[in-house]
Amino acid sequence: MLHTPLSLLLLCQVTILSKRTVVEGKQQCRLQLNNIMTEPSIPTSVVPVSPNSSTPSSSSNSTSPAPTRTPFNYSEGTVRGVNLGGWFVLEPWITPSIFEATNDDTIVDEYTLGQKTTNYNDTLAMLQNHWNTWITEDDFIAISNAGLNHVRIPLGYWSVPLPSSATNTSTLVSPYIPGAWPYLLRALNWAAAHNIHVIFDLHGAPGSQNGYDNSGQRTSDPQWAINTQNVTRSIDTLVYIAQQIGGMIDVLELLNESAGFLSDEWASVTRSFFSNGYTAVRNAVGNTLNVMIGDAFLGVDAWDGFLTYPTGLNALMDNHEYQIFSIPELQRSFIEHLAFTCTTRSTISSFASANIWTIVGEWSTAPTDCALWLNGRGVGARWDNSYNGGPANGSCNGWTGNYTSFSDDYKTFLRQYWEAQVDIGESAQGWVYWAWKTESADEWSYQKGLEGGWIPADPTERMYSDPCSNSTGS
Repeated sequence: MLHTPLSLLLLCQVTILSKRTVVEGKQQCRLQLNNIMTEPSIPTSVVPVSPNSSTPSSSSNSTSPAPTRTPFNYSEGTVRGVNLGGWFVLEPWITPSIFEATNDDTIVDEYTLGQKTTNYNDTLAMLQNHWNTWITEDDFIAISNAGLNHVRIPLGYWSVPLPSSATNTSTLVSPYIPGAWPYLLRALNWAAAHNIHVIFDLHGAPGSQNGYDNSGQRTSDPQWAINTQNVTRSIDTLVYIAQQIGGMIDVLELLNESAGFLSDEWASVTRSFFSNGYTAVRNAVGNTLNVMIGDAFLGVDAWDGFLTYPTGLNALMDNHEYQIFSIPELQRSFIEHLAFTCTTRSTISSFASANIWTIVGEWSTAPTDCALWLNGRGVGARWDNSYNGGPANGSCNGWTGNYTSFSDDYKTFLRQYWEAQVDIGESAQGWVYWAWKTESADEWSYQKGLEGGWIPADPTERMYSDPCSNSTGS
């Protein structure tokens, strides 16, 4: 059965000032949001939701239309946002309680959660409770009150109700447990109601695009780029997403963190996927929906000239900046962390000005990997073998995720680190912090940063004129 796509009513006029890059273009847009509740075009197995309902309900079909919102002007505005991590794609370090409650150490991601479940209905009920409570409308209100204008919402392919009519590949999602789609629809209504712009991010692809638990499947043998059916299915899924919710989002990110470092072939497949995925989305819904790619861990300079005007229009680059996933990075002192951050400014700003809009789409203030299971459930921290000055007194055994235990000096560093990284993002089109909230790793939580004072209530506020030259520690 064919499903009529939602109308994409994002109307833009773009005047290009440079043939090389759309970054220098002026864009004026008007966005009319689709009424996804009164005119649903999602499959009948998925229930539209009301922005005011606590759980999805078929009765929401009679609710009032979603509010309208002016689209974001990426050529002139500054993106300031947070990732809603751990919501629709579970990560053990963000919500360790969910994994601890399974009483099974071999459940390390959403794939094994479904694979090893003994009662499907009970596991589904647990997930539904999480989808309904981890992020609520109150969070969108708090995000808006914090002066932020974007959220990035990660979703796995298994949560997209792709019908067989939309692809020539498989639509099976087992062992994953689907059902998050209606909660996503509700979130899009909350975003519109509170004037929050949305980057929708395909965070997990068939076969896993990187082998990390954040792709849905932690594995030493990821298959996404090796199996052409996986790549094709990913593109078909993106087309379906664009057709269904394109009018409710500002940016469609084609894929999160493809592991381009695995091989030249993997990098090549990623490049072709981004090119073909961009074209497929354009063919499906036109030129006005912004499309984002990622640097695939290759650095932005590896993408010089890619999807620039006229080949690309309304295209963005997503760059992720962390300094905690190798021992040499962890051996940096606070001063060295700040200094390295400052070295990235010219790279990011130069790429953005010469290529496509660029956003630092993931970063945090954490200088260690001490958060429980940050490297995967049951995997320890590298920090214990690399200590060179910092908050943990020489090992993660001295680290606590609760900010109330942080020293004044440490919070001073966190504020400097926050300001330095914000300044890097704002040297281009902006930034999206990872993440809005965590259960116990406060350095990673924007929410806790606000409470603890190392993140200002106004993201434009600065305590340091040049945070790179004002640092604590050694």
